[in-house]
Amino acid sequence: MKVNEIFFSIQGESSSIGLPTIFVRFTGCNLRCTYCDTKYSYYEGEPDTPEGIMDKIRSYGIKRVCLTGGEPLIQPRGEMQQLLDLLAKEDYEVSIETDGSIDISKFHMHDRQRFILDMKVPSSSMSDKMDFENLRRIVPGRDEVKFVMGNREDYEWSKSLIRNYDLDPAKGYQLIFSPIFGDLTYEQLVNWLLEDRIDARFQVQLHKIVWDPNLRGV
Repeated sequence: MKVNEIFFSIQGESSSIGLPTIFVRFTGCNLRCTYCDTKYSYYEGEPDTPEGIMDKIRSYGIKRVCLTGGEPLIQPRGEMQQLLDLLAKEDYEVSIETDGSIDISKFHMHDRQRFILDMKVPSSSMSDKMDFENLRRIVPGRDEVKFVMGNREDYEWSKSLIRNYDLDPAKGYQLIFSPIFGDLTYEQLVNWLLEDRIDARFQVQLHKIVWDPNLRGV
């Protein structure tokens, strides 16, 4: 496995927003989104093992971990599964931030482990790379679906996916709508959600409000 950075911060996104979290950012990504804010993770990093990563995780003394990237699921599948197994054995809460293009059914998830499926909208220029079957593979009540958008087209595209794949929050589906930082105002997105009665969580990138938006390792 190749790791870009491991750091301790608050979770800036997802249902764990605001909670202290250990981040393991893996190197490499199979996509090139126009708004990517972690381009430094495309190539920078050092090799490590699941056991070595666990040693670093344990040193922080917190039982909440986010596996992110880049795209974490392009790491060797056997080693990623081994890491998930080790985290489960020590009862860590785990979220995996994945870009929606990798078949999530290839991984065995344990209790207290979930996917955050970040479906790439049209303005990312990567929406045609999505594995839309993932929207049938997610587990209601466990996994989350995130849409990060920059304009009205992105918003309408996201709404159509929710409708076409019957991602009804009443059935346990957890939906997150978030604006691309600096492209879409908070007020505009909130107004759309309220006007359309979309039962989704509006979310900002909290870490970009607490710290300089360009700061790494937070």
